[in-house]
Amino acid sequence: MKTDVGRQAEVLKLHLVDGVSIRAIAKRLHMSRNTVRGLVAKRPQPRRAPVEPRTSLLMPYEAMLKQLLDDTPELRAPAVLERLRHEGYQGGVSILRERMRRIRPREKEAFLTLRFAPGEAVQVDWADFGFALPGIPRRVSAFVMALCHSRYLYLEFALSQSMGSLLRRMENGLRFFGGTTHVDIFDNMRTVVLQHTDKGVVFNTTFLDYARSRGFAVRACNVRRGNEKGRVERPIGFVRERFWPGRRFTDLMDLNVQAVKWRDDFANNRVHEVTGKVPALVFQHEEKQVLRPLSSARFETDELEGVGVTKSFRVRFDRNFYSVPPGLIGQQVVVRANDDWVRVFLGMKEVACHQRGWSVGQDIELAVHRQAALETKPGARKGTLSPVLQRMGDIATRYFKVAAAGSKSLQRESVRLVFFAEVFGTSATAAAMEDVMRSGHVGADYVEYVLRQKKGLVPSAAPLRLGQPELDEISLSEPDLSVYDTLVPSSRMLVADAVEDAP
Repeated sequence: MKTDVGRQAEVLKLHLVDGVSIRAIAKRLHMSRNTVRGLVAKRPQPRRAPVEPRTSLLMPYEAMLKQLLDDTPELRAPAVLERLRHEGYQGGVSILRERMRRIRPREKEAFLTLRFAPGEAVQVDWADFGFALPGIPRRVSAFVMALCHSRYLYLEFALSQSMGSLLRRMENGLRFFGGTTHVDIFDNMRTVVLQHTDKGVVFNTTFLDYARSRGFAVRACNVRRGNEKGRVERPIGFVRERFWPGRRFTDLMDLNVQAVKWRDDFANNRVHEVTGKVPALVFQHEEKQVLRPLSSARFETDELEGVGVTKSFRVRFDRNFYSVPPGLIGQQVVVRANDDWVRVFLGMKEVACHQRGWSVGQDIELAVHRQAALETKPGARKGTLSPVLQRMGDIATRYFKVAAAGSKSLQRESVRLVFFAEVFGTSATAAAMEDVMRSGHVGADYVEYVLRQKKGLVPSAAPLRLGQPELDEISLSEPDLSVYDTLVPSSRMLVADAVEDAP
């Protein structure tokens, strides 16, 4: 009986040397195919010869390169290349840069745990949550303020990160805390930090004025230094992980109602994972009483923007359009807006006030502005329609009321519609006007298309035009000729009279 070693040798010979398949080997040696596969898999693997390290043009200068980087770690690859050229190096800068990246001495930066006294600082930042509101094409942002000592949190969602929106959120947060800290620390949001320079940070002057009015200093985090804003970054991550997943809401107000309840019932009353304390209790007993009192000075938090009034008596603000009195067309006005209202001013006088729209491309119009615009259109005034159009009744009035708000020539519309009434008939033209308005349009071209193409009507000859409106607009009813029968004797009576008169 063959040993296992002998059986494996025979199997390997048949498989590797003779090229016999697994199935044929199993049949020939009376083994199962799995046994044959196992013996083949256990064959000894050949040892690979050690690979000789690749040589490069830089290898003879390795020691010199290390010495240069030890002496001057900040040396860049082009400067090192200049030094090695003098020693005979013939390679390029790419291989040199790659090698320097591997051997340059690096010191691991030590991060100190930042400690803040009660009432010393608060960290502030925005966090983007994407297009989260149903039917509103605007990104939702979370405004987060976190007191650095107690980790007490203020959270509010908004649809804009503009200066006005930031200032209103700041006001809400300061009132929530009941005071201000000595310094507010911000990430590099564009409404606070304009740029970092060699001489320091350039801040937005509007925000500095606000900080001065509220009595706190402003500090900006260094660029790409996440460790400097951990007090607010961790709460933002906490909101993403614990509040946001699976959340359902109908609008921004509903979202903020849920956020307030979660913030006050859970976030500020949990045991903090770093301090091991409850933020609400630490705030209540250690930090609240040392906050600076809020200033009563009023600061403008509305968004202000100077715009021009278009020929459609609209002003454009924040990607939406708002109506104003049509008498302001072509003038410059000031738009003042907060989270709820958009007001328009001409000088010191408020000329329009709208509820703010938070969609995009909305056209928000007051009925009084449309009515004022219609009154400036002669064709839309009562009694100015031609008699032919007046006979159409309410449809003509409604048609020209809509047309007066557009840019079409009302005189041309009137002339063409009168012509259609004459050649196609008044009732057919009125019905065509109704069909056109039902499709959302006005215009004589549409009316003609309905008459000719959809209804298939053929125009008949138009009446003679004299060129004088007082004559062309005369409308006479069809005369009743039967009255003449009582005045003219019948032919039979005339014959009888003639017979009697004959001699």
